[in-house]
Amino acid sequence: MEHHGAALHLVTRDDHLVEGLKSDYRKLELDNKTKAMFDYAVKLTKKPHSVEDADIETLRENGCSDDEILDVCQITSYFNFVNRMAEGLGVKLEDQ
Repeated sequence: MEHHGAALHLVTRDDHLVEGLKSDYRKLELDNKTKAMFDYAVKLTKKPHSVEDADIETLRENGCSDDEILDVCQITSYFNFVNRMAEGLGVKLEDQ
Protein backbone atom coordinates (compact mmCIF):
# COMPACT_ATOMS: atom_id res chain seq x y z
CA MET A 1 0.00 0.00 0.00
CA GLU A 2 2.81 2.40 0.79
CA HIS A 3 4.70 1.95 -2.46
CA HIS A 4 1.68 2.08 -4.76
CA GLY A 5 0.02 4.76 -2.63
CA ALA A 6 3.05 6.98 -3.08
CA ALA A 7 2.94 6.43 -6.84
CA LEU A 8 -0.78 7.25 -6.94
CA HIS A 9 -0.16 10.40 -4.94
CA LEU A 10 2.44 11.53 -7.48
CA VAL A 11 -0.18 11.18 -10.23
CA THR A 12 -3.23 12.59 -8.41
CA ARG A 13 -1.77 14.92 -5.76
CA ASP A 14 -4.89 13.98 -3.77
CA ASP A 15 -4.10 13.05 -0.15
CA HIS A 16 -7.75 12.38 0.68
CA LEU A 17 -8.16 9.94 -2.21
CA VAL A 18 -4.94 8.06 -1.49
CA GLU A 19 -5.62 7.74 2.23
CA GLY A 20 -9.25 6.77 1.57
CA LEU A 21 -8.17 4.03 -0.82
CA LYS A 22 -5.67 2.74 1.71
CA SER A 23 -8.20 2.61 4.54
CA ASP A 24 -11.59 1.83 2.92
CA TYR A 25 -12.58 2.86 -0.61
CA ARG A 26 -16.25 2.31 0.29
CA LYS A 27 -16.16 5.43 2.45
CA LEU A 28 -15.06 7.62 -0.46
CA GLU A 29 -17.48 9.37 -2.79
CA LEU A 30 -16.80 7.43 -5.98
CA ASP A 31 -18.84 7.11 -9.14
CA ASN A 32 -20.72 3.83 -9.59
CA LYS A 33 -18.36 2.56 -12.30
CA THR A 34 -15.27 3.03 -10.13
CA LYS A 35 -16.96 1.48 -7.10
CA ALA A 36 -18.07 -1.52 -9.18
CA MET A 37 -14.50 -2.01 -10.41
CA PHE A 38 -13.14 -1.87 -6.85
CA ASP A 39 -15.83 -4.27 -5.61
CA TYR A 40 -14.93 -6.71 -8.39
CA ALA A 41 -11.19 -6.41 -7.68
CA VAL A 42 -11.74 -7.10 -3.98
CA LYS A 43 -13.91 -10.12 -4.72
CA LEU A 44 -11.40 -11.46 -7.26
CA THR A 45 -8.63 -11.00 -4.68
CA LYS A 46 -10.34 -12.41 -1.60
CA LYS A 47 -12.66 -15.05 -3.06
CA PRO A 48 -11.71 -15.69 -6.69
CA HIS A 49 -13.72 -18.92 -6.73
CA SER A 50 -16.90 -16.93 -6.08
CA VAL A 51 -16.66 -14.64 -9.14
CA GLU A 52 -19.53 -15.39 -11.49
CA ASP A 53 -21.21 -14.08 -14.62
CA ALA A 54 -23.36 -11.74 -12.53
CA ASP A 55 -20.22 -9.90 -11.38
CA ILE A 56 -19.23 -9.23 -14.98
CA GLU A 57 -22.76 -8.11 -15.76
CA THR A 58 -22.66 -5.70 -12.81
CA LEU A 59 -19.53 -4.14 -14.28
CA ARG A 60 -21.25 -3.76 -17.67
CA GLU A 61 -24.37 -2.27 -16.05
CA ASN A 62 -22.14 0.33 -14.40
CA GLY A 63 -20.58 1.39 -17.68
CA CYS A 64 -17.52 -0.86 -18.08
CA SER A 65 -16.63 -1.99 -21.58
CA ASP A 66 -15.33 -5.49 -22.17
CA ASP A 67 -11.82 -4.04 -22.60
CA GLU A 68 -12.09 -2.28 -19.22
CA ILE A 69 -13.33 -5.47 -17.56
CA LEU A 70 -10.37 -7.35 -19.02
CA ASP A 71 -8.02 -4.61 -17.76
CA VAL A 72 -9.42 -4.75 -14.23
CA CYS A 73 -9.18 -8.55 -14.18
CA GLN A 74 -5.64 -8.61 -15.55
CA ILE A 75 -4.33 -5.83 -13.30
CA THR A 76 -5.92 -7.34 -10.21
CA SER A 77 -4.60 -10.79 -11.05
CA TYR A 78 -1.12 -9.47 -11.81
CA PHE A 79 -0.84 -7.55 -8.55
CA ASN A 80 -2.13 -10.54 -6.60
CA PHE A 81 0.50 -12.73 -8.27
CA VAL A 82 3.35 -10.29 -7.65
CA ASN A 83 2.33 -9.65 -4.05
CA ARG A 84 2.09 -13.37 -3.33
CA MET A 85 5.51 -13.97 -4.87
CA ALA A 86 7.02 -11.17 -2.78
CA GLU A 87 5.34 -12.36 0.41
CA GLY A 88 6.23 -15.99 -0.31
CA LEU A 89 9.89 -15.13 -0.83
CA GLY A 90 10.14 -12.67 2.05
CA VAL A 91 10.93 -9.71 -0.18
CA LYS A 92 11.30 -6.49 1.78
CA LEU A 93 10.70 -2.99 0.41
CA GLU A 94 13.75 -0.79 0.06
CA ASP A 95 13.98 2.15 2.44
CA GLN A 96 12.40 5.24 0.91
